Amino acid sequence: MISQVNPPANIEYVIFDMDGLLNTILGRYGHSLTWEIKAGAMGKPLPIASEWILSHFPDIREQLSVEEFIEEGSRMKAKLFREVEPMRGAAALVKGLSEAGVPIALATGSSMQNFIYKTTHLPHIFSHFPPSCIITADSPGIKRGKPDPDIFLVAARSLGRDVGTSDECSEIQKEERSKGLVFEDSVPGVLAGVAAGMNVIWVPHAEVKALDPEETYGAREILTHLEEWTPTKWNLPSLPGFGNTTNKIV
Repeated sequence: MISQVNPPANIEYVIFDMDGLLNTILGRYGHSLTWEIKAGAMGKPLPIASEWILSHFPDIREQLSVEEFIEEGSRMKAKLFREVEPMRGAAALVKGLSEAGVPIALATGSSMQNFIYKTTHLPHIFSHFPPSCIITADSPGIKRGKPDPDIFLVAARSLGRDVGTSDECSEIQKEERSKGLVFEDSVPGVLAGVAAGMNVIWVPHAEVKALDPEETYGAREILTHLEEWTPTKWNLPSLPGFGNTTNKIV
């Protein structure tokens, strides 16, 4: 568990990320996507993530360009994404915060098209996000993908927060950033949230955390699953089914 160093900021808004996976294409070529490789791709823009994956499989790279890899993946998405299940506790958390009046936004490294593929079967979760507060990799203002902070700053601005830009930030804007709480499952996403000056809660896949058990990447809290989170520790309303753990905040 993480030891407590400082009390949390007064959180006024929450930003969520979401992640997808691609393993089927590699299987067709006799390979599988290890967690070491996947960890390096998670949270990154699709072209960069695809290049990273293919760099570990020279034999596939000789037969398949990055563009072809992405195109083949796109043909599979409609079916695969309909089968994606939400992270444990995600539906209740989003619904609970929304109904409690906490401003929420979504910041995903997926394109808008992929976001639609991934979420059309999950309206009970994503209908709680105002359309203007769903920020994707191809939204206006996103110059750089994670681990740069652009997407989280754009998401905060969609909630009416004056957080400045990646290049300019006043002391008042820094304070506004510190009122944001980010839920992330990828390392690049954690780094992006930290770079944005926000408080990050990391909910890593167990296999990713096992690669470097002591590393936090600057996250304020690390959870095994979302239901471990205690909202009142962050000065947010209590939510049924969340909390009652020994997790500490750093």
